[in-house]
Amino acid sequence: MRPALETAALPADAIEVGRIADAWGIKGWFKVLPHSASPEALFSSKRWFLLPPDRPMKPSRVVNTASSQTAQAWTEPLVLRIRESKDHSDTIVASAHDIDDRNAAEALRGARIFVPRSSFPSAGEGEYYWVDLIGLQVVNREGLDLGQVRDLMSTGPQTVLVLEAAPETEGGKPVERMIPFVSAFVDGVDLPAKRITVDWQPDY
Repeated sequence: MRPALETAALPADAIEVGRIADAWGIKGWFKVLPHSASPEALFSSKRWFLLPPDRPMKPSRVVNTASSQTAQAWTEPLVLRIRESKDHSDTIVASAHDIDDRNAAEALRGARIFVPRSSFPSAGEGEYYWVDLIGLQVVNREGLDLGQVRDLMSTGPQTVLVLEAAPETEGGKPVERMIPFVSAFVDGVDLPAKRITVDWQPDY
């Protein structure tokens, strides 16, 4: 079934930040699985835009947990007006206007959550949102192109840039490199230029 929410155009700067896992309790609350370990973007926005699990929009790690019947019946973006969102154990729980009981919350199961990038809180000095680093070109101090940021990976105490570079031989596979995103190796991030400069060699 399609959730009973109003439709709206997806903002041009919409970023996928998580998905709705399941209902929580009997009063319309629901569990949210954020894509980031620091889900400030979810807390800062009071309007979440929802897409069904199987609708392609941006690269995502979301697993489709909705039935095919639900996916077929729901194709347009929906707006979820958030009353409250908060940390709960190892996940996030939230409540929204027009979602007043468990059945309504269950209808949201599997939905992909998008919020406008413009609604993200400002990052601190030397801090960056993962989404802003994806796609940046990485070069070393000698100007050698090491590849493009394809993904980021959290290893606990630090974040690692996962790069993809052109194959070294014709017909070969793309080269993958991993560089810790720490000051010992990262000289600077230039977001306007879409470039990260690092103290790193291609054979490390």
